Amino acid sequence: QVQLVESGGGLVQTGGSLRLSCAASGRTFSTYAIGWFRQAPGKEREFVGGIMWKGGSAHYADSVKGRFTISTDNAKDAVLLQMNSLKPEDTAVYYCAAKPHPDYWRPYEYKYWGQGTQVTVSS
Repeated sequence: QVQLVESGGGLVQTGGSLRLSCAASGRTFSTYAIGWFRQAPGKEREFVGGIMWKGGSAHYADSVKGRFTISTDNAKDAVLLQMNSLKPEDTAVYYCAAKPHPDYWRPYEYKYWGQGTQVTVSS
């Protein structure tokens, strides 16, 4: 059974940093794409970015480009989302998701989802 578990969320002030982790288990993810999404209250879910589980370059939404970094930690079976220069508009529940397709830059067809972790940025 595939399981994705996000951690690392919390409350931070504007300009601060947080690092989210997405731990994956239940199958071999070497050919999977891992995406990060977020959803703020009253807003649609937004694709933050994605990467292949095995590593390589990552894709980012324009809203986070230059501030967020997605990376893999295969030794820990995890994908990380480093968030710097956080803004109040980054406040949302952050989710990681996985799909058995290589198009990590596309926000579609993600099959497995974590339960989400809350990130709150105070002004």
